Amino acid sequence: MALKITVIGTGYLGATHAAAMAELGFEVLGLDVVPEKIDMLGRGEVPMYEPGLAELLRAHVAGIEGSSGRLRFTMDFAEVAEFGDVHFVCVNTPQKHGEYACDMSYVDSAMESLAKHLTRPCLVVGKSTVPVGSAERIAARIAELAPAGAEAELAWNPEFLREGFAVQDTLHPDRIVAGVGSERAERLLREVYAKPLAEGTPFVVTDFPTAELVKTSANSFLATKISFINAMAEVCEAGGGDVAKLAEAIGHDERIGSKFLRAGIGFGGGCLPKDIRAFMARAGELGADQALTFLREIDSINMRRRGAMVEMAREAVGGTFLGKRVGVLGAAFKPDSDDVRDSPALNVAGQIHLQGGQVTVYDPKGMDNARRLFPTLGYADSALEAVRGADVVLHLTEWREFRELDPAELGGATASRVLLDGRNALDPALWRAAGWTYRAMGRPAA
Repeated sequence: MALKITVIGTGYLGATHAAAMAELGFEVLGLDVVPEKIDMLGRGEVPMYEPGLAELLRAHVAGIEGSSGRLRFTMDFAEVAEFGDVHFVCVNTPQKHGEYACDMSYVDSAMESLAKHLTRPCLVVGKSTVPVGSAERIAARIAELAPAGAEAELAWNPEFLREGFAVQDTLHPDRIVAGVGSERAERLLREVYAKPLAEGTPFVVTDFPTAELVKTSANSFLATKISFINAMAEVCEAGGGDVAKLAEAIGHDERIGSKFLRAGIGFGGGCLPKDIRAFMARAGELGADQALTFLREIDSINMRRRGAMVEMAREAVGGTFLGKRVGVLGAAFKPDSDDVRDSPALNVAGQIHLQGGQVTVYDPKGMDNARRLFPTLGYADSALEAVRGADVVLHLTEWREFRELDPAELGGATASRVLLDGRNALDPALWRAAGWTYRAMGRPAA
């Protein structure tokens, strides 16, 4: 008999996973504790912007004309427990207020709410990013609470979704990691992921601690690479080098590679910053804090880039933001997303506003979320409106729309043709040819 899948938590990760499981042919029941979210998803609407997700959802949500009907949503844990053979837990693990550690309350609550209703053999699969050691503790708690006892097993299957590519990453992952405690758990996960495995996706079987460490290790390595090239940008600034050419040169070394070597204002979002901080905190609890002290400097370099962009902008407008208009292109932490959590772009815009600048922001998808987070900033409906009358323009999120802007048309709207490229993503020659003063971190002024 075909497996039935449940997905607990229908935020960014859960909504994508639920729709993808339905696309892979499974009957899926999604659960959330927020009624508004359940209502939206039940109408085939997505509470966040993610390319291709709304279309995938509408193709499978029950009650929508032309859909497969394989995907439904509920708020009832008892219904989920009765329905599912494999339960994916996809809830958030934010950073605790006032400290680096990870807040496990949502995961623990979801696991306990589910466990007490598990009356038959099943597999509970954690996908959230958690501190190493969590799975072993949760497995024991499920066995204690579940009427099915040890027949309700746990596995850990970390997610590796990139915002902007989440649908692709779920349906065609570059690897699947399965932290399991039995052959049965491995067999069930192989059955769930049979289609991507048939395409050749590697399947890495590990114990619980290794599976928990994979995501935080991968994110730490990525953060290190980004902060490394940003540190080199600081040296280039001091020594007169060009960080873009430097990155090109070292990127040809196959041991290093060219990906994520674009210097700029650094990383943000809901994963990378909080994951490396939680990793440091957990290492400290385990007595291995010295192993990850380098991550403190990675975090410091990253946050320093935001301040450097603010300083570059102040210098560009004559030493003070008072009475100056600043146009900001970008609010989301990365392109193809409306996610503004820990967004470097909004952080820079906010700092400039606090220092007296009149800031106007435009982002293709992140405007509503930005307004909720920074209601005192100015917002415009287009790039042209955002830069109207601006003394300086800051390019802070590398949307394709911004790369395709006409520098001459934009220049006609500004008070001064000064562009600071915080992402090193625009063509300096093109903008300079249109009469702009173009600056980017770690690159010569001309």
